[in-house]
Amino acid sequence: MSAFDNTFMQAAIRLAIDGVKANRGGPFGAVVVKNCQIVGRGENRVTSTNDPTAHAEVVAIRDACRQLGAFELMGCEIYASCEPCPMCLAAIYWARIDKLCYGAAAGDAHAIGFSDQYIRQQFDLPPDQRAVPAIQWMRTEALAAFDAWQAKLDRVPY
Repeated sequence: MSAFDNTFMQAAIRLAIDGVKANRGGPFGAVVVKNCQIVGRGENRVTSTNDPTAHAEVVAIRDACRQLGAFELMGCEIYASCEPCPMCLAAIYWARIDKLCYGAAAGDAHAIGFSDQYIRQQFDLPPDQRAVPAIQWMRTEALAAFDAWQAKLDRVPY
């Protein structure tokens, strides 16, 4: 790891600590970096915004996308103060970020009451056996949206 990596991880950790001190949410921070410049910043804002998706990584990705005017972050890296939860990891993949660096491990977060272990276990179960049952309904009707997408000549693929 380089001095730049240290600087970016320190920025993510600082965001996490500042967010805790300001009562904005849990102890998590993240920065998105492109060409050795921070282009997105995020701290956990779940409790201050009443948004369960306002995790640091998601907030940082949204900020970077706004700053860069893009919905893909190829050529970017993300530095997170803690190992991302399944939702944040999925967002990182959807954003097509090139590299993830994280500080604390998921087990460290679990030890202080922030555990995603339950969610990770749910992924291994068939959809109809999960705690939140998943029931497929009106598939044929729902496929009409896919037909509309395929027929759209000016669609933006992602």
